Amino acid sequence: MPAKDDGSDKEKCLDLFLKIGLDERTARNTVANNKVTANLTSVINEAGVTDGCSRTVGNLLYTVATKYPANALPHRPILLQYIVSSKVKTTAQLDAALSFLATTGLENLDLKTFEEACGVGIEVSTEDIKQAVDEVVEQNKATILELRYRTNVGELLGHVRKRLPWGDAKVAKQLLDTKLYELLGERTAADDEKPSKKKKEKPAKVEDKVPVATPEKSPEEDLNPYLIFPNPEENFKVHTEVPFSDGSILRCCNTRALLDKHLKATGGKVLTRFPPEPNGYLHIGHAKFLRSKLNVCGTSRYDDTNPEAEKKEYIDHIEEIVQWMGWKPFKITYTSDYFQELYELAVELIKRGHAYVDHQTPDEIKEYREKKLNSPWRDRPISESLKLFEDMRNGLVEEGKATLRMKQDMQSDNYNMYDLIAYRIKFTPHPHAGDKWCIYPSYDYAHCIVDSLENITHSLCTLEFETRRASYYWLLHALGIYQPYVWEYSRLNVSNSVMSKRKLNRLVTEKWVDGWDDPRLMTLAGLRRRGMTPTAINAFVRGIGITRSVKMYILIADISVFDKFMPRGEYCIGIIVIARSRKRKYGVDKSTLHLAKAEQGKHDGTLISVERLEYHVREELNRIAPRAMVVLHPLKVVITNLEANSAIEVDAKKWPDAQADDAAAFYKIPFSNVVYIEHSDFRMQDSKDYYGLAPGKSAILRYAFPIKCTEVILADDNETILEIRAEYDPSKKTKPKGVLHWVAQPSPGVDPLKVEVRLFERLFLSENPAELENWLGDLNPNSKVIIADAYGVSSLQNAKVGDNFQFERLDPGNSLDGSIPRKVKIDDVGLIMSQQYLTKRLVQVMHLGWKLNDENLRGVEFLGHAL
Repeated sequence: MPAKDDGSDKEKCLDLFLKIGLDERTARNTVANNKVTANLTSVINEAGVTDGCSRTVGNLLYTVATKYPANALPHRPILLQYIVSSKVKTTAQLDAALSFLATTGLENLDLKTFEEACGVGIEVSTEDIKQAVDEVVEQNKATILELRYRTNVGELLGHVRKRLPWGDAKVAKQLLDTKLYELLGERTAADDEKPSKKKKEKPAKVEDKVPVATPEKSPEEDLNPYLIFPNPEENFKVHTEVPFSDGSILRCCNTRALLDKHLKATGGKVLTRFPPEPNGYLHIGHAKFLRSKLNVCGTSRYDDTNPEAEKKEYIDHIEEIVQWMGWKPFKITYTSDYFQELYELAVELIKRGHAYVDHQTPDEIKEYREKKLNSPWRDRPISESLKLFEDMRNGLVEEGKATLRMKQDMQSDNYNMYDLIAYRIKFTPHPHAGDKWCIYPSYDYAHCIVDSLENITHSLCTLEFETRRASYYWLLHALGIYQPYVWEYSRLNVSNSVMSKRKLNRLVTEKWVDGWDDPRLMTLAGLRRRGMTPTAINAFVRGIGITRSVKMYILIADISVFDKFMPRGEYCIGIIVIARSRKRKYGVDKSTLHLAKAEQGKHDGTLISVERLEYHVREELNRIAPRAMVVLHPLKVVITNLEANSAIEVDAKKWPDAQADDAAAFYKIPFSNVVYIEHSDFRMQDSKDYYGLAPGKSAILRYAFPIKCTEVILADDNETILEIRAEYDPSKKTKPKGVLHWVAQPSPGVDPLKVEVRLFERLFLSENPAELENWLGDLNPNSKVIIADAYGVSSLQNAKVGDNFQFERLDPGNSLDGSIPRKVKIDDVGLIMSQQYLTKRLVQVMHLGWKLNDENLRGVEFLGHAL
């Protein structure tokens, strides 16, 4: 048992640790760690050295206490006897012993093989070590004479260890130092000088006419995020420890026989699964799942255990959207495919005494769980539960009158061990299995068993399922079947939105939004309608990675390089920001500094700013989406010095960097005597800081000509502007500062292409609406604005559903939507952070101007400069 936290017990432990030869600093640090204290105390008692031992033995015992593999605990007393009797007496021998025992696990220990593996009985004399050192130095003499004391001594010692793995490392180091001194003599000042770095010659800059982007090679962890996990053949170690209320501990791990059978079935490959429940549409959090699970050999499995919630619509959507995201599952399965196997295993669980049929109502179950009381039917005879479960299967028991519950631990500190329900009665046809079943397994019962049946190697889920890990392994252990490696990681939450399926379903069913694919939602279907691409979404989730940890990072860099410098697989709860100005190198931007403080203070680091997603969207749309001009609030401009029946064709750029000799990079637009500009680009009163059009003032129509306002036509109220009249400068000698986007009549008397534009803002006003009690009250009333009578250039007429555009001077991304017939409708990406603001987001910690101390910077890491 862990040492109590009172002073007397700590002093006793400290005295005990000093007796075995630990230095005082190590002993005091150990006492401060309850877990290590408990382990070391147990090791000392098992070794029988409570009265003390030599310092060498004590240090080895300390290593056992901190590094011993949990899956081989029954063999620990044997190793301790080898240490106390000095059969294992060096760190090299102990490391080999620990590695051997980790591989052996709970299997029988072959002492002869064990002794061979860790060098028991092999004596290495000082003379043997000296001879090995001499040989290594002689072989590397030329390099040593060239580098002198800059020689890599660790590499030389490594060669010595290869020759004599059981030799004393300290003796080898001393002999090697002596040998180097004999060969090189006294150390000189030149030996301490740092070698000068040769400057690499920069290749001559070559200006290409058309730059061609070279795709960056994906790092290995991008291709396989499972590099951070154990290999499948290592899945014999303890997965987790399940403590019971009686003090016993269940250490769950695979036997060698189970693992060998699994590896034979999989060929040693990594197999994972993406387990969506078909009761709604996938959201951006699932994109993170998809990347972590389907970019290796992954199964897409529908957890369809609740026939009342699943719909064919959701299944079809999941298959279609997964394909759109660019992921192809290894195979598609359903939990319902295994209903027969699950039923048979439930019968086996009853036979083993680990399940029982219960008749408590849901309210009674809740009450008994709160009081940690066993069900009155918990100890009924096995034969009785078998008969009742068969009656449930045959439809002889009314719905709600009985459930099958797992016999776990009602007095546990983990509420997910409170005899979870395995089966319940539902007289509802199943959308995939039909009407064959009237009892259905629960998620807690089914998902771990199907993981095992499908030979999943790595079972990943989000951190809210961490408390279910005990139940997961308890059930697989109780049935004696293969146990996958389970790992939980932080879920993805994006600011100003909700991710809960329950909340999303309520938004849809109560008509707060226009369906599951509403562009304001973070569903993948909604993001697609909003113009976001799979490439941008995948880049976003790749930059976030998969991790359990939550940290804040300090990075001196433009945010555009943030993902490149952020450690792979870490979340960021914010970056501390400072703005750069022309007047001085660094100047505090109060708004961004306020943002930094707010980000720094968050308790939930998994809330990712939507701006980070928008950055990736912007980068992708800048690459693939052609520019177009659309006027949202048209104001008529009549060009008085251009004939009414004439039009001039001008070339407009599809891309900002379009080359003049590339015809495909341009599109034609007519410039006629009637054009339309934005109402906001005209004022009756001019000012110094205003670059739009005003009476007597000029502005350039983008890609066309300068125009000058000569007359304003007002309505009867003498305030409303009906139209303005202007003259254009065909010579383009006028050089006004203002540049306006515009749309012209394609021919006399014919209005431009009328389009309906939908402008979207954040759906919620608060950054984290999920934390609010009245979260629906936080909905942004201006999250959707419909502009029914906007004008667009005629090239939009031929666009297809799903095409992306960037409207110049309006917004970086727009997606053509085909849900409204007879009119071109465009779903706007919404107001994305401007590039001007983006380039200000630089980080410089020493100029922050607010107190940085251990309290408000706990968990913060400094990444360095990347300007």
